[in-house]
Amino acid sequence: MNILYLHGLDGDLAPEKRTILEEYGKVFSPAIDYRTEYNSIELLVEQYKNENIKVVIGSSMGGFVGYYIADAYNLPSLLFNPALHTRSVFQKIPVYKNPYLSFKQIILGLHDDVINPKSTFAFFSKNLQEHTNYHIYVRQDLGHRIPVDIFKQEIEAFFKKL
Repeated sequence: MNILYLHGLDGDLAPEKRTILEEYGKVFSPAIDYRTEYNSIELLVEQYKNENIKVVIGSSMGGFVGYYIADAYNLPSLLFNPALHTRSVFQKIPVYKNPYLSFKQIILGLHDDVINPKSTFAFFSKNLQEHTNYHIYVRQDLGHRIPVDIFKQEIEAFFKKL
C-alpha cells in the first residue's frame, strides 16, 4: 500500500514515525516548504497522481494539505491537528468535488496551543462535506506535537478501520 505522509510547517517525518508507517506500506513523504510554495496542494496532487496512493496522513499544516489531497484523490485520510481554520502561511485552496463516499479521521489535541481544537470544530460546523464520513477524536492527553506512542496508537486504529 502506498502512503502519502505530509509533515507540518518547517517539519519532516521523524525516523521513528516512518518506521511505524512502513509496517503498512511504502511511504512517500515529500519535503514541503509551505512558506514559499503557496500552491502546494495542487502541486502535490499533480506530483503523486501516478503513484497509486491509497491513504493520506498529515499533521498540522500537512493535515490541512492532506484534507484537500484526500478529496482530490478520493482517499481515506488521518489528520492530526489539521490547520483547517487558520494558518500562519498562505496557501491556495483548490475546490475538489468528491461525489463518492470518503473517510476522514481527525485527531485533535485538547491541549494544542498552536491549532485551537475549538477553531477546528468551527471549521467543520461550516464546511461539512456531504460525501464524507468524519471520525473526530479529541484526545485529552495530546498537545500539538504527536508523541511516537500516540502516533502508533492512532495509526493502528486508523488502519483497522480501512
